[in-house]
Amino acid sequence: MKRYKTILLFIAALRCSLSVAVARPDSLNHYLEMAARNNPGLQADFTAYQAALQRIPQTGVPENPQLELGFFLQPMELVEGRQVADIKLMQMFPWFGTRKAARTEAQHMAKMAYEQFRETRDGLFLEVYTRWFTLGRLRQQLINNQDNRALLLQLEELALHRFAAPAPSEGGEASGRQTETPGEAPRQTNAGSAGMGGMNMGSGLPTAGGSGRSTAAGGGMDGMAGSGGMNATLPDMSDVLRIRMEIAGMDYTAESLRSEIQAEKAKFNALLNRPADSDVHLSDSLQQIPFLFDLSLIRAQISERNPMLGMLNEEEAAYRAKAEMDRKMSYPMLGVGLQYMLVRKKTVSTEMGAMEETGMNRMNGKDMLMPMVSISLPVYRKKHRAQQRENALLQQAVREKRLNARNLLEAELHRTGHLLNDAARRITLYRRQTELARAACNLALRKFSSGRSDLAEVIQLQRQLADYALKTSEAVADYNIMVATVQKLMSSNGE
Repeated sequence: MKRYKTILLFIAALRCSLSVAVARPDSLNHYLEMAARNNPGLQADFTAYQAALQRIPQTGVPENPQLELGFFLQPMELVEGRQVADIKLMQMFPWFGTRKAARTEAQHMAKMAYEQFRETRDGLFLEVYTRWFTLGRLRQQLINNQDNRALLLQLEELALHRFAAPAPSEGGEASGRQTETPGEAPRQTNAGSAGMGGMNMGSGLPTAGGSGRSTAAGGGMDGMAGSGGMNATLPDMSDVLRIRMEIAGMDYTAESLRSEIQAEKAKFNALLNRPADSDVHLSDSLQQIPFLFDLSLIRAQISERNPMLGMLNEEEAAYRAKAEMDRKMSYPMLGVGLQYMLVRKKTVSTEMGAMEETGMNRMNGKDMLMPMVSISLPVYRKKHRAQQRENALLQQAVREKRLNARNLLEAELHRTGHLLNDAARRITLYRRQTELARAACNLALRKFSSGRSDLAEVIQLQRQLADYALKTSEAVADYNIMVATVQKLMSSNGE
């Protein structure tokens, strides 16, 4: 019956989950339950708790009785017969209340083992949450990387179209009719050579009958004017190459992310005690968990439910029960028993050589049964006084440990609260910056497609947009992990 109750207790512990489960996909709860069932470390602590429960009935029974058997090789002559054996049975009983104190100590020790099991379980669940949100962050970064790559491919196609289009400076008559207008300078080039293109257009191409005017403009200007078509097309081709360089960098980042995801999956599957290459089904998107950080309420929950504090409370109670048991053990122990003497009849020899029984009394040859009572004498009082001092010092040490653990938990709570609020602020900031960067990138793309902007500005804004998306996913993952950490401190995933 007790074993059945223990199994029910463990099943109830497996069904527990964090109070923020409304924001979690169902697969995460499935993995939490799987980790609780399969993790070897958690199973080891639960087995240790079951072993501690078995100590309780061991302390609830008296000590084993003592049986003494003695046989005479030669029967001992008695007045009433001849004794051949002596049998003694003795049962010792401790002072009143000793066994109850010992049983109370064993119960508190079992509760300590259970609190240790809860601490291991909460730590395991936190590790599962951390690995889960880390995988979600990496997956979101991979999705953002693929989206940015697709945008760069569109940008590459646009740059190729610009490269394939005829340059405005081609054709003698068309070039000769162009005038020096500031608005048309950007159509000549995209990268730092707009000034050169403007000079070519301003000087004009030399005609067949105007070589003198060309000489007056300078011989070097003729060479630059003669290569005007090349100056108009080379920057566009460099734009294509720069875009392909960015795509190659994104391909490398994607492969690195996939490799990191596989490593994180191996860690995640290790927590579930299954093969490292097992599939892990993640949610479609990484969402921020709604959570209200109430410091006073969380502090009260930690004081009431934290398994580390609970374990120290049970340890102090166990030492108190041990002190009571040692005090009872310093009193005399009582023993109750029986002594059984096996006696044969006594006979004497007559003058005729015959053997006849003596008729001295009626007890001749009758076995003897004697009740006995014994008492122990605890005369060595120094030992018992030292036990009491030891128990008092152990209780004081536990109180100091509990105070230290409470201070550490308080510090950890404030640190986690700071990281939680910082992650929330970063989420708000990066989301706002992402919106602004996306709007600026769209404007730069329209300007680039119309020839009013160069590629460097577009790529720079695209990098900023990717960086803000990366930082947003990291901030959301950090926020969710901090929420799980607070819940672990509160032990809200316990019953």
